Amino acid sequence: MAFYDPKGARAGVRAVGGLEIPVLTAPRLKHRGFLPDLLNGLGSLLAGMRVTLATVIRPSRIVTRQYPENRATLKMYERYRAVLRLVRDGQERHLCTGCRGCEKACPNGSIAVETAKGAITGKNELQSFVWRFDTCTFCNLCVVACPFDALEMKGDFEHAVFDRRLLVFNLNTYAGPHAALWDKVEGEEQRARLAQKIGPYDGPVPLNGAQLPGLPARATESGGKA
Repeated sequence: MAFYDPKGARAGVRAVGGLEIPVLTAPRLKHRGFLPDLLNGLGSLLAGMRVTLATVIRPSRIVTRQYPENRATLKMYERYRAVLRLVRDGQERHLCTGCRGCEKACPNGSIAVETAKGAITGKNELQSFVWRFDTCTFCNLCVVACPFDALEMKGDFEHAVFDRRLLVFNLNTYAGPHAALWDKVEGEEQRARLAQKIGPYDGPVPLNGAQLPGLPARATESGGKA
């Protein structure tokens, strides 16, 4: 029977349970003596601790963040992804047109966009942009897929909560048209009727009665659901 015989290994046959099994015996390492082996071991140890020793010798190279003591001055890297945001103009009007391109691009269904035809503009307007922080993988595909650059990933990383239903919320602060459509409406009275303010948990999100699998919606003090 032919079997693999790497260089330096000794091939043989061993009887196991009445069967002859081909085996390989790995070669023994040759000892060069106590002192050479000791020096070789120390060299390997120093090579592995090179970064640690360099930090000890030059403490200025330390990059450890003293968090939360430095919370007031801590800034994450520009490309750090921690939270999804809607891009807004100088007047806090979002750029999202409700095309649902981001919803289709999301690989695990962490985005749900609801639109409705505006009574004044006659165009589709964003009603709710629900983002599931609890399932998002921060892959950035939604940002890349948006044809209007209406989404961005920001580095705000402090989002610890005691109830994971708080991790599902609206990104838009009002239900209404995007900035470009807003500018086409003439008259202050008409513009005042364009948008309806909404909070992060207004609408069909967990804190407003919608349930998550295996997790009922929060109950109010009166016993009903929020």
